[in-house]
Amino acid sequence: MVDKDNFLYPRGRYYGQVKPENLVFNANLQEFAQKISYICNLETSGKIPPEQAYEQIKDLWKNLKRSKKELGIGENPFQTDDGNSE
Repeated sequence: MVDKDNFLYPRGRYYGQVKPENLVFNANLQEFAQKISYICNLETSGKIPPEQAYEQIKDLWKNLKRSKKELGIGENPFQTDDGNSE
């Protein structure tokens, strides 16, 4: 039997540059995408109003941006793992 959490919150494999901050951001990004999907489905089916869906998505986006900033993703795009520029 499939684990309920794995079914409800699937995780894709990460193929990018393996660094702790990249792995954490990838997990945050996948969680963001999953929650956006749920919100869109609830709004489309009429379970929540469009304004509420918008506010929830806006809050999730702010959290993802904060995560990116705190993890330093994209700040030094040409820096290698050894700290040197390419």
